Amino acid sequence: MSIDYNNLEKVSAEPYASSMIETFRAIGYNLETAVADIIDNSISANAKNIWFNSEWRGNDSIITILDDGYGMNNDELVQAMRPGAKNPLETRTEKDLGRFGLGLKTASFSQCRKLILLSKKVNCAPVYWIWDLDYVNQTGRWELIRHPISNDYIHALDEQTSGTLVMWTQLDRIVPPNTQTDNELAKERFLSQMDKIKQHIAMTFHRFIEEKSVKIHCWGREVTAWNPFLANETATQTLSEDPIGKEATIKGYVLPHKSRIPEHVYKNAEGINGWVNMQGFYVYRGKRLMLAGDWLGMFKPEEHYKLVRIQIDLSNSLDSDWQIDIKKSVARPPLKFREQIKSYAKTVRSRGVEVFRHRGKILTTKNKQEFQPLWIEKKQGNKYLFIVNRKHLVIEEIKKLVKIESEKAIEYLLRFVEETMPTKSVFIRESEHNEIAKAFEINSEVLKATIKMIVTTQKESGKSIEQIKTLLLHMEPFDNFPELIETMEDL
Repeated sequence: MSIDYNNLEKVSAEPYASSMIETFRAIGYNLETAVADIIDNSISANAKNIWFNSEWRGNDSIITILDDGYGMNNDELVQAMRPGAKNPLETRTEKDLGRFGLGLKTASFSQCRKLILLSKKVNCAPVYWIWDLDYVNQTGRWELIRHPISNDYIHALDEQTSGTLVMWTQLDRIVPPNTQTDNELAKERFLSQMDKIKQHIAMTFHRFIEEKSVKIHCWGREVTAWNPFLANETATQTLSEDPIGKEATIKGYVLPHKSRIPEHVYKNAEGINGWVNMQGFYVYRGKRLMLAGDWLGMFKPEEHYKLVRIQIDLSNSLDSDWQIDIKKSVARPPLKFREQIKSYAKTVRSRGVEVFRHRGKILTTKNKQEFQPLWIEKKQGNKYLFIVNRKHLVIEEIKKLVKIESEKAIEYLLRFVEETMPTKSVFIRESEHNEIAKAFEINSEVLKATIKMIVTTQKESGKSIEQIKTLLLHMEPFDNFPELIETMEDL
């Protein structure tokens, strides 16, 4: 039954401008995600070049993002400055990286108190308008204003047929108020934040940069793409690409062990947050990276899975299904696909843990030469055992050496076992199953024979049975078998 609204009593509930804009400021952007949201708009406007710049001026520092995209006339610019400029339910073009019509405003307000937008469309004069939050707080009005700005920025688009300049001034969330230009500590912190922006751009837009569909420049220098998957390295293992429903795909990568790639490649591949924190899913929306190094609540990051990175590609028509947020930094897979994604991830993780455990060695046969592990992992019930591989070449050679120099052979064997203990494998099993991987359980016959041998030799040296019992009860592993020691005379 439809409702006739014409005859209903009504009262205005228009939000207070100053309160609403302060709410926009608290949505949760950090500086890097805020800048990336502005760059999204430039890419959606078909920009071929984007220039990010910043200038340290203490309290008057500024950040600018300039592009050579379509640009806007006056009416279009005002619409772009309007909060909620587009309905998020509208169908977007494939290349449109926006969704809520809030990105330009919320991203900017989260970092500064003054947003200046200057744009130029083909065959049109440049035009600009300003969101000044101090003015909004004083007047309580949803009004843009236009006051004089520096000629350097007024003429920023003179040599371009079209484009847009975004300027952030009064950077109160980046530079504390009343900060002087000569404050070296504040300057160092500012420059450090700017460097993080460059790293974030290189990662977030790496596919656009690699495809050469856009060039992004930071302080006049072109940004080099940071690809998380090391796809060009021959030691990288690439798994099959599988569909997730109709408009999404998943593809796994196991990156090379440190021993298989140059040191500078390994160092660069650790990314912004280090190897452990960069493992997991990489979720892309329209080739734009939204979420980097996150297990989407399915697993927790662990050292032995640090080589595992999994690419998920989404079309922008899936924003609602995947619960994409305004900042484009959160994604939640639909319940109906979670098990498929988790199962695929387990396969990649299994491959990744083998590479980590065996330092990148190929365990399958290659050129008819099979890898020989010294320690073999076996499962006995719910427990895992680690036993020495009797067929290992080194063990065979030591057996031969025993016939010639027994003392030296035993020393080699002991040192070899000590230095190759499978500590990583034990750690992995403990982490995966929350249980301790136990040592090899000694065969009772082997144990009895060893006790008998020790009793014989110790009696020959003059020790009594009671002295030998005391000795064995204080010796590993015999201390775990007191019942055998008590009856050793019967052996």
